[in-house]
Amino acid sequence: MKKIVYYILSVAVMAFAASSCEKLLDSDSPSAFDSATVYANYSLTEGTIYGITEAFCEVNSYRGRFLPWYGHNTDIEWYNTFKQGDGKSDISGYDCLPNNSQLNLSNGPFPLMYMGIERANLVIEGVRAYGDPENRPEMAYLLGEALTLRAMIYYDLTKAWGDVPARFVPLTSETIYAPKESRDVIYKAILADLEEAIPYLPNPGETAATSRTDRVNKVFAEGLYARIALMASGYAIRPEDGQVGTGDLGTVRLSSDPELQKDVLYPKALNYLKDAYGKASLEADYQNYWYKQSNMNNLTAGPAYETLYVIPFGAGRGRWNFTYAIKSEGSQYSNGVDRGGDAGPLPTVYFMYDEGDQRRDVTCVNFKWNKDNTQEPAGIGKWYFGKYRFEWMDAQPYSGGNDDGIKPVVMRYSDILLMAAEIENALNGPAEAKKYLEEVRARACGEDAAAAYVATLGTQDAFFEAVAKERALEFCGEFLRKADLIRWNRLKSALDDAKTEMKALRDLTGAYAALSGDIAYAPSEDGLTLDIQFLAPGEKAPAGYEVETGYVTKYDDAKKTGFYAERIDGIYVGDPVQHMFWPIFNDTMTNSQGIIKNDYGYDNL
Repeated sequence: MKKIVYYILSVAVMAFAASSCEKLLDSDSPSAFDSATVYANYSLTEGTIYGITEAFCEVNSYRGRFLPWYGHNTDIEWYNTFKQGDGKSDISGYDCLPNNSQLNLSNGPFPLMYMGIERANLVIEGVRAYGDPENRPEMAYLLGEALTLRAMIYYDLTKAWGDVPARFVPLTSETIYAPKESRDVIYKAILADLEEAIPYLPNPGETAATSRTDRVNKVFAEGLYARIALMASGYAIRPEDGQVGTGDLGTVRLSSDPELQKDVLYPKALNYLKDAYGKASLEADYQNYWYKQSNMNNLTAGPAYETLYVIPFGAGRGRWNFTYAIKSEGSQYSNGVDRGGDAGPLPTVYFMYDEGDQRRDVTCVNFKWNKDNTQEPAGIGKWYFGKYRFEWMDAQPYSGGNDDGIKPVVMRYSDILLMAAEIENALNGPAEAKKYLEEVRARACGEDAAAAYVATLGTQDAFFEAVAKERALEFCGEFLRKADLIRWNRLKSALDDAKTEMKALRDLTGAYAALSGDIAYAPSEDGLTLDIQFLAPGEKAPAGYEVETGYVTKYDDAKKTGFYAERIDGIYVGDPVQHMFWPIFNDTMTNSQGIIKNDYGYDNL
């Protein structure tokens, strides 16, 4: 029996090998008897679902290349090191070329994501043929789970690469090499998949499987539908119709497909979001929510919980805190090695929050841990995501290796609320949309402040701008922003505004003219936080606080701090409009026998 399951899960891996595998793909695989044995049995089929998610854990898949690199640089997040021509800086700075040293890999994220898709295709075909999902709800759940996971992977592929090959049935030797397809074809297919899947899926907490955040539930699938609908109906660079994969430069525009217009997709998405409303909840304390994600990898889903789905890394897999936690330069919390801090909030993001917003000091941290196990100010140009901390990992202490076991959050209930706010406002104006935004603001700033705030938003435009800002404040460090800016057609303008803001902070002009450039700092009572206060001219530091003068202004040309002029301008080096998507990498083009080609001005082999 193990051989049967192993065979099913191995087909996709072999499909990406050299052409010698074509004969294998022509064979009957698996045999009708074996397929019936596997896909008529719930436990065996559930094992094949785990095979789909195992593809996330491969070394250079979601684990080591996609999650650590997709989403930099935006108007709220950036890579914390800048060195033009370095492969990592190039990815973040919109200068990622087909030969990029980090992503041009035979086992890189692009082929490994298709490995997950191929496994999903096998499960979907098998359950339809042998699982009797029409009469067996438990098998319908597994079918819905496979459809949802496939939709999620395709969403991520199109988010990173734009147009990609469309594979919705298991591979054969005739179909192993396929060109890119218009992403519109993929959007319509995965939206239809989710429409089928959603009725099969119980709500969070209704079954043993959907009581866990590492398994798919109905609310996550409904939220994923809305995410895809927003992207499919939004702006992006697109080749001319019929010119995908021809080297077309493309233009930033909306889809011309009548099925992917806002007036078609928004009502469907809003209905799903309204159905999801109240099926999960916001954690009362924002910091405690993130503490539990690092300390316990909290996997409970249900009406009282916020997390809807996580990447299901095992205890010894994933490079999330390894990449994004508060910088630790060899402290006990990172087991004596230099880890974390690869990316962080822009230095200006801290000042975007209202005073008293509980998200600010969780999201924006301006200290690091040194090898003496104490905190010290990190410099005005080096901020870290306080949502991710080695020091919170008491329940599963970090070993110091390349993996930390953190399960990155894919979707939270607050995204359901803010997508509902955006779509409701677009369709019907702010009147009915306010309750969704107000719920998110109330957790952050208190109910009275939230109610007063949303009461000022009387027009569709004002309400949209409020939602756009709220998404920045709520999701900074979760890497949703780049896709948002692209679909709003704001990527370059937002990056340019961010550069202007950072230069104003550096020079203490504009909104920052009321700062002296000095800080006061002191450790917290629990010893795990460094309180940093930016002082106004003439303001005295509180008792017990140390003062550092010129904390902002002295760092203009000190490159080690990351806040010098070249670094600020380097938030993009390439054209962020022309290169909003990654290229197809050389290794993938070679292995496709030249069938997969680049658009958007990237080189082809």
